[in-house]
Amino acid sequence: MKTRLKELRARNGLNQTELAKRAKVSRQTISLIEREEFIPSLLIAVRIARIFNEAIESVFLFEEEEIE
Repeated sequence: MKTRLKELRARNGLNQTELAKRAKVSRQTISLIEREEFIPSLLIAVRIARIFNEAIESVFLFEEEEIE
């Protein structure tokens, strides 16, 4: 899974700590998601997507073979 989290954070002027607070997760969780070392739960993904007013699938990008 790829993510646009870092790009969206930069675009919205948020650091990892601020995003973590808004998403109700730890800064380490945000860091792991950005480094693509952790796949967030659906609940966390929805929270993050809503913070950026984006659809989940435009924040978290899956390769076709990951879905099958």
